[in-house]
Amino acid sequence: MATTNFQQDPVQTSGELPAVGDTLPDFTLVGTDLAEFSAADFSGQRIVLNVFPSVDTGVCAASVRRFNELAAGLENTAVICASHDLPMALGRFCGAEGLENVISGSGFRTSFGEDYGLVLKGSPLKGLLARAVIVVDEAGKVAHVELVDEITTEPDYDAALAALQ
Repeated sequence: MATTNFQQDPVQTSGELPAVGDTLPDFTLVGTDLAEFSAADFSGQRIVLNVFPSVDTGVCAASVRRFNELAAGLENTAVICASHDLPMALGRFCGAEGLENVISGSGFRTSFGEDYGLVLKGSPLKGLLARAVIVVDEAGKVAHVELVDEITTEPDYDAALAALQ
């Protein structure tokens, strides 16, 4: 299990994230239209997975907004914002904010969180996803992984962008 922190208290996750150099494990998420999509749908593209606990928190919302801004300037790159929020909540948030450059994906009815070792096992956020960023190249190889050390802080956007170079 990996460890992150929530308000400076250690929190275990359900497993380990993929490592740099690994082939990205397949995943299934549910889009705002309630249709499932998978990693295979983005074959030949770079992928940025922005994973977070809930879009209804300030830090999570800020990360979705920031990745939406960054995605506007990225070619051949799918930026997927994933959480255990319901697809309708993700759609409502992105619609209200005018966010059109990211793809919202819900772990609702999928094993995404467990498969990626990101389900929080303790704290008041138990059952939600840890904050993490995974960057994948066009060949499906993991180029960058960040399990954010403190859930209440934003990820390192510059490191994620650097991995795309």
